[in-house]
Amino acid sequence: MPRIRRIPQRTCVGCQAKKAKRDLLRIVRTPDGEIDIDPGGKKSGRGAYICPDVECLEKASKAKRLEKALEHEVPAQVLESLRQKIAMINKESPAGVDG
Repeated sequence: MPRIRRIPQRTCVGCQAKKAKRDLLRIVRTPDGEIDIDPGGKKSGRGAYICPDVECLEKASKAKRLEKALEHEVPAQVLESLRQKIAMINKESPAGVDG
């Protein structure tokens, strides 16, 4: 009997929906305190998962869920940078992260 491989699930900090890990973006706070998108999901540091959607980033920011998940304050300029990167990702791949 073939083994069924489980697909890792994560919760979006914006909309609180559970989705496959590969369908979400990982935002990481590195040990140096830098906050950025982790496209490969392998950077060391505290991570939070979010849908590749600016609306989810806005919800997470407004409710302070991103700050809570990263255990660090997220400055306005970093949020703006994340917005631009998510918008750019959506332009490159309209169907999302993995399409």
